[in-house]
Amino acid sequence: MTDHVRIGILGAARIAPAAVVRPARSSATVEVAAVAARDAGRARKFADRHVVAKVHDSYEALLDDPNIDAVYIPLPNGLHGRWTSRALAAGKHVLCEKPFAANADEAAEVAEVANASGLVVMEAFHYRYHPLVARMVEVVGELGPLRHVDARMSFPLPRFGDIRYSLGLAGGALMDAGCYPVNLVRLLGGGEPEVRSARALLKGEGVDRAMRAGLLFPAGHTGTVVTSMWSRSLLKLSARVIGERGEMRVLNPFMPQLGHRLTVKLEGQRRVERFDRRPSYAYQLDAFADAILHGTPFPTTADDAVAGMRVIDAIYLAAGLGVRRPSNSA
Repeated sequence: MTDHVRIGILGAARIAPAAVVRPARSSATVEVAAVAARDAGRARKFADRHVVAKVHDSYEALLDDPNIDAVYIPLPNGLHGRWTSRALAAGKHVLCEKPFAANADEAAEVAEVANASGLVVMEAFHYRYHPLVARMVEVVGELGPLRHVDARMSFPLPRFGDIRYSLGLAGGALMDAGCYPVNLVRLLGGGEPEVRSARALLKGEGVDRAMRAGLLFPAGHTGTVVTSMWSRSLLKLSARVIGERGEMRVLNPFMPQLGHRLTVKLEGQRRVERFDRRPSYAYQLDAFADAILHGTPFPTTADDAVAGMRVIDAIYLAAGLGVRRPSNSA
């Protein structure tokens, strides 16, 4: 590996084409070279549809492939930590779907392995690599001392048999959707928050379909995280930051390629900013390849993932629910 990265995909997941396969087609440095799934037939169908050259009949076989440099892990939440560790043991770089692990303890264990490996391990918060987010951080610096930070991600998922509602696979609204606003309030809030309150709406024992949490940042300003996969709030993708000098509102910070708007009200003046529609996944894949090939730093590191999982665990505990656990399935 000198000038490009050969990626293997663990699992023929629905997110994989958007996250990796399509961006790789326009990349000069990334090739999707193999896929593996528990169902070999499903892996072959995926490979045929998306023109992936090699199909492995197990995850282990893909990890043992010397022609694979890195793996993308879009498996259920409860399997992320296990297969990230196994990929690192096989000498592969890792792009792991969010959330990084089932809980903070597992994330810390994986981060320790990652940091000792010298390999690139990136948590796949793709939105963080879009130019919109860098601009949001700049604008927050214009608002003066902060008063409140709010981030929300709600979308309807009425298929209640979906694995994202499975407690055994570390599912729930906070894990699947809420990890995004948790990540964003941590970025914009300027420090790791304390969870002061949380309230969940449940879909089955221990599984949240919606969650609201109140936060307190070290500088004294407050924060709110709201997320849902099934509630009265059917669709909401937003961020809001209030400072002493003004306010920033962002429509759809998480999938800006589908349309977005950044609005700033500062000392009586209002302005609206927009950015290009290139997919955030393409920016993320560029960053992953640059980190591997050139050692370029990136924000969604294993250590950052541990800090995010600590907040998620604290929200679950404040809501009276236990933290998620790694899955026992393969």
